[in-house]
Amino acid sequence: MALRRRRWRIRAARDGFDLNLPAEERQLLTHLLPQLREVMADPDDERARRLFPTAYPHDVERDAEYHRFMREELVASRLASLETFSKTAEANHVDEATLLGWMQCINGVRLVLGTLLDLSEVDELEQLDEKDPRFPEFALYSYLSGLLEEIVQALSAG
Repeated sequence: MALRRRRWRIRAARDGFDLNLPAEERQLLTHLLPQLREVMADPDDERARRLFPTAYPHDVERDAEYHRFMREELVASRLASLETFSKTAEANHVDEATLLGWMQCINGVRLVLGTLLDLSEVDELEQLDEKDPRFPEFALYSYLSGLLEEIVQALSAG
């Protein structure tokens, strides 16, 4: 059996980054990433737990103070990244700042999905049975993780 060379989706270029995402993947991201706004709108939404992690796990008062000062800034940063993604979702070439925005959005959705799936570092996605009703969500999580890895590699090479 011949090995097929995997087609690149994101790679460093001389003056930024080339994007070679299939239309289906762009449609998925265009549908999925803006849903992050809904999660961030409610400060008590449990799905946002990993988006705004505890800064001081052993000091409730300091942690509350940290969130009081930082949450608005973190939300603003994520919303700006979502706006950047929305404007460049069909682009074939982006600059570093734009790709960093994409990375923040993709990772944000991945963190929310990981919370919903109750994933931990030791979970083995490869061992999940395709008949498991959660398989599509795990496959989506795996896809987002792979895309995030490609972005990090491209940024490292750029």
